[in-house]
Amino acid sequence: MQNSIQTRRKALHLSQAELSQLAAVSRQTINAIENAKYDPSLALAFRLAAILYTTVDELFDAPDQVTFEQK
Repeated sequence: MQNSIQTRRKALHLSQAELSQLAAVSRQTINAIENAKYDPSLALAFRLAAILYTTVDELFDAPDQVTFEQK
């Protein structure tokens, strides 16, 4: 899932290691999330949004909406 974590993290002058400590995860987890190789849990997404002074909606790009056809 695409996100703006790296941009917001850098704007706050935080390293991946510093953000990982604040979020109570490994630096590798932050790296994987920033590179869209890992989707965080909902709890972690909210924690990251709070640390980065934003909302989950602003931090993560939602995948295309799924539509269902009625038969």
